[in-house]
Amino acid sequence: MSNYYESSDLAKFGEIGKAAPELGRKFFEYYNAVFAEGALSEREKALIALAVAHAVQCPYCIDAYTRASLEKGSNLEQMTEAVHVSAAIRGGAALVHGVQMRTLAEKISM
Repeated sequence: MSNYYESSDLAKFGEIGKAAPELGRKFFEYYNAVFAEGALSEREKALIALAVAHAVQCPYCIDAYTRASLEKGSNLEQMTEAVHVSAAIRGGAALVHGVQMRTLAEKISM
């Protein structure tokens, strides 16, 4: 049985520009600049990416940034905390939209 997401596909990420090489080049130029050391360390950026990967539920990104976080010196406790931050933000975003629902429901009920 085949999975929809094949972990071996992650290694093919570099091929995303195959049919549009100029766009691929520009993307990777930007991508590499984003993840370079700057005001945030590469380790901090990897942890942020790991949290975002969980928020957007990208299994390839989760694999990539789990590895990157470990390679940049994060430990399992820090990575788990980053995932919990992601869950709290995602849950909070869903809950805060309840204000919109309540406002509309109150308006309609008047």
